[in-house]
This record gives sequence, structure tokens and C-alpha cells, in this order.
Amino acid sequence: MFVTSEQTFRDPRNEFRPQAAILAADVVGYSRLAGADEDRTLARLRALRSDLVDPTIAVHNGRVVKRTGDGSIVEFRSAVDAVRCAIEVQNAMIERNAGVPEDRRIVFRVGIHVGDVVEEADGDLMGDGVNIAARLEGICEPGGVCLSGAAYEQVRDKVKGSFADLGEKALKNIARPVRAYAVANGSVGDTQAHTASKSEKFGPPRLSIVVLPFANLGGDPSQDYFVDGVTESLTTDLSRISGSFVIGRNTAFTYKGKPVDLRQIGRELNVRYVLEGSVQRGGSRLRVNVQLIDAESGAHRRSGADRGAVFGA
Repeated sequence: MFVTSEQTFRDPRNEFRPQAAILAADVVGYSRLAGADEDRTLARLRALRSDLVDPTIAVHNGRVVKRTGDGSIVEFRSAVDAVRCAIEVQNAMIERNAGVPEDRRIVFRVGIHVGDVVEEADGDLMGDGVNIAARLEGICEPGGVCLSGAAYEQVRDKVKGSFADLGEKALKNIARPVRAYAVANGSVGDTQAHTASKSEKFGPPRLSIVVLPFANLGGDPSQDYFVDGVTESLTTDLSRISGSFVIGRNTAFTYKGKPVDLRQIGRELNVRYVLEGSVQRGGSRLRVNVQLIDAESGAHRRSGADRGAVFGA
């Protein structure tokens, strides 16, 4: 869920209650995804938040209020900022899902409403504004953005794109029908319908990579900590390269000790390269082997321990 503060009004109880533009969002079929592979699903969701969702929120002057499982609550300066943020994230998800098998894609749906809310002492928000947004999200198409009439009136002449009138909708536990609008294709694409056609247009960033956990060839369990440290150091070093996109440590370590298809990893994480290797320690000698692999073809691009030139091939 994403939340946008707009204005305040005085209610019959002589309390000031904020009027807010609420954007509710969640992951389509999250329980199914988590049931199939909970660790990897959580890791991918965290990576999306850190690499895509949170930076986009910041660009649109948003502030994360709280996380709610597979959704979030965020406060923006305006409804226009909230809608633009939602559209930008949904369009970026088309690129992120390109080449990922349909049953493993993370797909968001979004509902937006402008209405009154009550702010709790801990900063949480409640009220019709939140409830209606959540119900609109429930009727939204996967990969889409659904607005109430109240939200539509605030953004119709300020957000580039077109909107489809869905008519009056009876929403669960909402007393009166709510007029709903969908952000039309072209402003934000339907992930399922458009991913295949865009998969060739959108590819991973040129300098994108994941460093997989290195193997401990020495066989001594006491060396696992040291070997993991080598992996983390490489991840940190690569992230300092200007223009690079490096998958975080938590996401990479979900693949530790599991049989992996490197091309599948490349599609799942939307990276061009996979770096894997091994560490063997014996006495005073240390041998580190590193291999850079093209995630699209599976071909080796570079071997050895030359970390500085990892993107040079």
C-alpha cells in the first residue's frame, strides 16, 4: 500500500482528520509463489524493493510508512506523485519480468483512492480512504493501476496517459458503489499480455551482475565464514563501479547450496553476468578461482582472479 497526504478537514466530532490519496498494492498470487519457494520469493521481493520500488518512491518525493507483508504503505506529497510512481514501477516490472517463466513472475496490482483517513499514534493509517483503495486493488488487473473517481478527478489533467472508465463498482464492505477507472495500456502495460512482446526490447542493464556464494573446496566447515566473506567483499567491490547494477548479498545467498541454472538466474534477477567461484585454503596457501559467465548464453567470459576487469570482457 502507498499513501499520499493531501489536505485536512474537520469532522462532526471536531477533530482534524487528514484527506489522503491512498495507493494500495500487493503481489498477485504471493501465497502461491511463497509456497513454491519461499526463500527465493522473499529474496526477489526484497531486491525489487531495494533496487526499484524504494528508489522510485524517493524520486517521487515519497516516504515509506510501513511494510505489510507483500505490500507497503508510503506517503507522498501529492496524488499526482503517487500515480506517477505507480505507473513507473509497473512499467519497470514489465522489463524485470521479461524472460522469467510466468509461474515465477512477481506482478503487482494497484488501487488508488482519495478519502479521509485516521492516523494512529504509531503513524499507521486507517479509514475509508485505505479501505476503498484496498478494495480497488482487489479488482485491478495484474500489472495494472485502478483509480476511484475521486482520485481520477485529481490526476486526469496532470498525469500523461489515458484512463478507461470501468463504471460503478460494488466493493466488498463498502456501502455505496464506487466509480472506477483503469490506467489504460500505453501508460502502464499489462504484465502478462506484454512481457513476451517486450522481452527482446528490454534486456538486463549492461553492467549488471550477481556474485553467487563461492564454494568451499577445502571441505573444512570452519572455513565457510571466510569463504562467505570473500563473496561479500567481491559484491561490495563491484557495487562501487560507476554505472554498475549489482544484486545484493541477501538475494545472492538464497542460491547457496542449491543446484542452479545460471541462465535461469540471469532471467530471474535481470542481470547480464553471473560471477561464481571457489576458495581453497591449505596451510599458508590460499587459492581463489573466479569465473565470469554470460547469463544469456551460459558461456564463460573470463576466468581467474582479476576482479578489477570483471566487466571488461
